[in-house]
Amino acid sequence: MITKDRPRSALHTLDRLAELPERPPVVVVDNGGDPAVGAALRAHPAGARVLSPGRNLGALGRNLAVGHASTPYIAFSDDDSWWRPGALRRAADLLDAHPRLGLLAARSLVGPEEREDPMNEQLARSPLPAEEGLPGRPVLGFLGCACVVRREAFLAVGGYHPVLFFGAEETLLAYDLAATGWGVSYDPSVTAHHHPDPGERPGRATLLRRNALLTAWLRRPAYVALRQTVALGTEAVRGNAGAATALRGALERAPAAVRRRRRLPPRVEQKVRLLENGGREKRPNVAHRDEQGAST
Repeated sequence: MITKDRPRSALHTLDRLAELPERPPVVVVDNGGDPAVGAALRAHPAGARVLSPGRNLGALGRNLAVGHASTPYIAFSDDDSWWRPGALRRAADLLDAHPRLGLLAARSLVGPEEREDPMNEQLARSPLPAEEGLPGRPVLGFLGCACVVRREAFLAVGGYHPVLFFGAEETLLAYDLAATGWGVSYDPSVTAHHHPDPGERPGRATLLRRNALLTAWLRRPAYVALRQTVALGTEAVRGNAGAATALRGALERAPAAVRRRRRLPPRVEQKVRLLENGGREKRPNVAHRDEQGAST
């Protein structure tokens, strides 16, 4: 679990995790700077191991937690999410039965009313074809607070990417797992609860747009990244303040993204295009050339 300056919510989540019949060991990364919060987390009866990096690591706090974990499978929670009793046992059984499964995306129920998160339907309707040796629906996305990973696979790809820091970081992790041969699947028989604070989160939409563009620069063909950059720049020129902020943030991180750029294998790029086109095969009208000069 990662948390930052929300002790009440984090302690409530620890209450829920302590009630699970699986009795999982819990690792908490405290991204905040208040020693009193860390002390309260350590004093909780759940007996969590609390890591205090002394600065906000964003999503990279999960990387730190996985590095300190000792179990073969890791279930992620935020400080406002937890797992349904029995869900972790079900997830472990699926991972045991499918050795190529690197990440299991779970069904997420929102709030006391247990509303279906809209992401559930998107994942369930994934147009990616079924793959032998994987359960559920193959996907290339998931909710960060509702997934279980194989520790070996997570560490092999480096976990969450440092260039993104936070916001829509899940897509890039899914890409990297698929690129190295690990399966990513959605199975609604594994359920998480998510009780986010009501209302908008200022700046989140901008972060999502920034990181979507950075993900394109990091992994997609050059013409795709350029097209997305032009589209965001056009919005910025037309006066869209959010687009301008997102573009500026992406440009600030562009040198780091270029240094770490690694194209997706063609088989994974094809899956990404299938998702973008709603399950319809689509070829560009004009041949483009990638960095090696091959037509795509």
